[in-house]
Amino acid sequence: MSKRDGSDEQASPYAMADLGATLAPGTGLSAADRAGLDKLQHLAGKSSGYVESLSLEVKKRVNALQELQKQHDELETRFREERAALEAKYQKLYEPLYLKRSDIVNGVVDVEVPKDGTPESDHTGSKKQAEEKGIPEFWLTAMKTNEILASQITERDEGALKYVRDIKAVTLDNPKGFRLDFYFESNPYFKNLVLSKTYHMADEDEPILDRAIGTEIEWSPGKNLTQKILKKKPKKGAKNAKPVTKTEQCESFFSFFSPPETPEDDDDVDTDVFEQLQEQLEQDYDIG
Repeated sequence: MSKRDGSDEQASPYAMADLGATLAPGTGLSAADRAGLDKLQHLAGKSSGYVESLSLEVKKRVNALQELQKQHDELETRFREERAALEAKYQKLYEPLYLKRSDIVNGVVDVEVPKDGTPESDHTGSKKQAEEKGIPEFWLTAMKTNEILASQITERDEGALKYVRDIKAVTLDNPKGFRLDFYFESNPYFKNLVLSKTYHMADEDEPILDRAIGTEIEWSPGKNLTQKILKKKPKKGAKNAKPVTKTEQCESFFSFFSPPETPEDDDDVDTDVFEQLQEQLEQDYDIG
């Protein structure tokens, strides 16, 4: 799974007329950040009086820089178009490799293992090897070796993630974005065989996150990994002698499929809550 954010691109040193051009393309801004940028760009359209105060000769030089910026923008547009076409081309070339990987991981096909001629390689463990198909816990192992994902996976999650058969990324055109599909074998944790997370982008040229939507997980009774049940002993003298049970949310990788929601009106959100929500959105995007 990768984030195609174009973070290797640099902001143009000639950017003067457009505040948006001073940000490196693909910084993955949240919807709230984008709204703030729109306000700044609106203000940027108003004259500060600086250019008007310049001499005629200096104004000519500023105009020359603006023309250079225009040419730069045109080249950047062509670059993005060619990059998109190149990514689409190689995505088609990658696909057969991904299919072969899935077949090997899930034991649909096998590979020939060279023998070194020793009795151990010919006979030892042959019965076990015949029964064992594919690569057990391949995707769980792969996810745990990723620093960002590993921090999201709890010990409780591992039991369910052992049932992952495949993970695929799908590019979306309308609306722009991408979708992650997690394919599962039948398991005792939930009924879904596919859990998806879709990222909709707010801009066709730059990957600015607009919103994310996840699959609603149909948990089996008592198997919800995003919740924990706490039992408290009743107080002395209480009429009800049974323990009091309480359900609370807990950390889990599967919370990934319930992304934070962005409020429609930012003005009604407390500053601390807004910053916390922004961090959650950025983290959610990074994981995707």
